[in-house]
Amino acid sequence: MIDILEIITSYISGLYTLPWILVGFIVTWLLSQIIDEEKINKTMKKIGLVLLYVFVPLLLFRIFLSFDFHESEIAFTAVCFGVLGLGYILTYFYAKSRSKKLDLKEPERNEFVKTFLTNQGRSSAFIGGALLAIPEWRIMAAIYMSIGAIFLFAIIPYVLSHLHKKDIKSDKESKIKALPWYLKIYPLYLIIFALSGVFLHSTNGLTVESFGFNISVIFTFFTQLTIPAALYYVGAGIHPHDLKIKELKKLFSRKKSKDHWPWVRNIFFLTSVVAPIVTTFFFTIFMLSGFIPSSWFAVIVIYSILPITSTNMFLVPYGINKKVTALSVTWTTIICVPIVVFLIAVFSTYL
Repeated sequence: MIDILEIITSYISGLYTLPWILVGFIVTWLLSQIIDEEKINKTMKKIGLVLLYVFVPLLLFRIFLSFDFHESEIAFTAVCFGVLGLGYILTYFYAKSRSKKLDLKEPERNEFVKTFLTNQGRSSAFIGGALLAIPEWRIMAAIYMSIGAIFLFAIIPYVLSHLHKKDIKSDKESKIKALPWYLKIYPLYLIIFALSGVFLHSTNGLTVESFGFNISVIFTFFTQLTIPAALYYVGAGIHPHDLKIKELKKLFSRKKSKDHWPWVRNIFFLTSVVAPIVTTFFFTIFMLSGFIPSSWFAVIVIYSILPITSTNMFLVPYGINKKVTALSVTWTTIICVPIVVFLIAVFSTYL
């Protein structure tokens, strides 16, 4: 049995995990032919929470239990906070500028800014989890994932709450519907698992293998399931009715319209074109100059082009546009995932 688990684990690692996106899409499409889509969405939301609260934290614990956390990791943590923080700040001012060019009026302008800001959040816990399967990138990818969760579920909700309070000054019937408690505590919850792994390894030298061969194989297999499961979840979140040529034409059209597409186009342009190009430009210079190692470059560049995360939908109660967010998630996933797969293959081979 243990031998079988070892063999299976080798096939749910690295690039072997990426086809699970397609599996998730196909299976969900087939189910949608016989089951109401709303029921499928509710089920997938529950699955997403299980992944976030059970599989992802245990995977991070396993990873941090196997690595020393020294000056390099601390420096990378600081860089991650800087990159993510600067990204959100620039997104805020870019959204303010674009809202004026689109001639949006209050409160629609504020909704645009909040939606833009929220959709800066990337799919680090799901598609980004594929980076955890590359041994040389594992610790850096885990750090980036943890900090990404802090921004998405702790810092951004606070910012949205502040912006939402401005919205309701003229509408006393509106109320702020904050994140549920289990999402509020998620960043702290995730960090506890990561710090526990670091503490146990640094103080006692513990690794997964310290618990015995059989237990280490079983635990590694269980936590490794996180990656194909998360990628299946991403594929399941792509709605087939959005996959139409006319919809794709709307995404790249330059025609002005009064619907949601100008919003989607602007968000897509920033997150999938501008941010990756700027990030790649500067961090290529840093790497070639010897300021950062290739593992830092690979993780930061790939994360810059990750699709928008579907968990952004949890922030809809703060007044972001639900339709725009759903379309942004769908189309960034469809277009960016092949690019991410290509970059993982190239960087893991040549860097």
